[in-house]
Amino acid sequence: MKQVVILSGKGGTGKTSLVAAFAHLANAHHSSDSSSAEQMRLVLVDADVDASNLELVLQPRQLEAHDFIGGELAVVDPALCSGCGICVTTCRFDAISVPSAAESVYAKVDEFACEGCAACVYACPQQAIQMQPQRAGWWFRSATPYGPLFHAALRPGAENSGKLVTLVKQMARLLALDEQYPLVLVDGPPGIGCPVISAAAGADLALIVTEPSVAGLHDLERAWGMTHHFGIPTAVTVNKADIYPQGTHQIKRFCREKGLPLLGAIPFDLAVTHAMVNGRPVTTVNCPASQAISAIWSQLLEHLENPE
Repeated sequence: MKQVVILSGKGGTGKTSLVAAFAHLANAHHSSDSSSAEQMRLVLVDADVDASNLELVLQPRQLEAHDFIGGELAVVDPALCSGCGICVTTCRFDAISVPSAAESVYAKVDEFACEGCAACVYACPQQAIQMQPQRAGWWFRSATPYGPLFHAALRPGAENSGKLVTLVKQMARLLALDEQYPLVLVDGPPGIGCPVISAAAGADLALIVTEPSVAGLHDLERAWGMTHHFGIPTAVTVNKADIYPQGTHQIKRFCREKGLPLLGAIPFDLAVTHAMVNGRPVTTVNCPASQAISAIWSQLLEHLENPE
């Protein structure tokens, strides 16, 4: 079983559009070429749990939904709290207050400000505060026309997104192992933070999607720095490559200097926008972008079979 993660130094580079197109291409090959069917089956993962949107293109049918417990929250028992205010001065995050206008004076916790450090629990002389598990979001298993999809939704302001990414990936990997899927394709979060590291962990290949601009080159350097640090084989593709040829040339030079395979370049194409608006992968229509993506998909599969 191989794992491929699609990354980008920032959001909006076309990462999710590319994953959706790859999913469609894998399914198209599976339908038309029975000899290569075993190599084309895949499990999909949307690891961008803070802003999950792969489902907007793949039209999933939800099969399972599960709570995600991410940390603990301080909870006050009004029957035990004397309103002394010790917890207020103890909390470094200003997450606790004692409203003076209330008829029954007791401490109240702001769940969005609480960091779950439990300092207030130890400071309370009445033992009126306890830590309780906090539901930080949900994770889902869904069926799509292109294969199983594991995705998630993090509550606004909730943390531990890296932990949720790891959980979603683990569920996808277990299914792939149990049902002998040869490929797990991960739509990773943007950037280089903890969720990205969790998404890229254990990947056989990280494909970085970048754009031809000064910021695009900078973000490519940061993303490659992360994958290089963790020893993850990396390749690059350039989206909207024809809007700034000089920028594309700089990206190609960077890839040569670092020994990074450049799997292909995608031209600017309004068909991509039209396909996204209609909720379908761009490769469902014949256009310059879909032709380029098809070539990149072929290069990716070849690279997985014969890594340099």
